Order: sequence, then structure tokens, then C-alpha cells
Amino acid sequence: MVRPSEVVDDDEAALLVRALGEWLGPARCSDEMAYAMGFADAAGLVEETRRLSRAIKADEPIAPADWARILLSTEVVFVSDVAGSGYEWSTTTGWSDEGTVRLLRGLQRQLRKVIKPYYGKRPA
Repeated sequence: MVRPSEVVDDDEAALLVRALGEWLGPARCSDEMAYAMGFADAAGLVEETRRLSRAIKADEPIAPADWARILLSTEVVFVSDVAGSGYEWSTTTGWSDEGTVRLLRGLQRQLRKVIKPYYGKRPA
């Protein structure tokens, strides 16, 4: 279990919370995509993103599998126009694509040591 303050800075945490919030709307996720990201289904994704957002905001310890799901769902919601916010990301979040990529690359580096066991695997 790893607290957010141990692996991400305030800007990175804010990005993760905002990205998780996109799954509550306007992003559109199928049961299959949610499952691939480590959630039970689309309804489970919505439920879990609420819990994970609260944990990030409260600096509560988060399990490695959850960190992997947080990062993967952030990557998908940011980039995918089919399942996520995609092209509309900057409009719906207020975050520029360039700034998001910069923070996302930092997150990928920071979280590598926590989520490494889930590389190439479904984080569940």
C-alpha cells in the first residue's frame, strides 16, 4: 500500500483525480474496456473511480493494483476518443494536451516501481 504523497506531487494527483472524474462523464466506457483496465465492468469503473479519487484526495494508502488501474484509466480517458474524452480532453478538463502529456510521463516514471508487477497484465 502506497500513499499518494509518497509517489506523486500535487499537480500529478490533481491530474489523476480529474482524469478519474472524466469516467463519470463525458467519457464513455464499455464493459469490455472497463474489464481490460482491471474493473469488473463499466458500472464498477464508475464506482471504483469515486473511491479512488477520494483516496487520492485524502492521501490514503492505495494498493499497487489500484495504482495500475488509476494510471491505465487515466491514459485511456486522456487519449481515446472512442472510449474516453480524447479530442475533447482540453475542453472538458481545462488541461492542455501538452501539459497533460508532461504530467502523464512523470506519473509513468514515478509509478513504475509500484505497478511493475502489472506490466502486460490486467490489474485486478
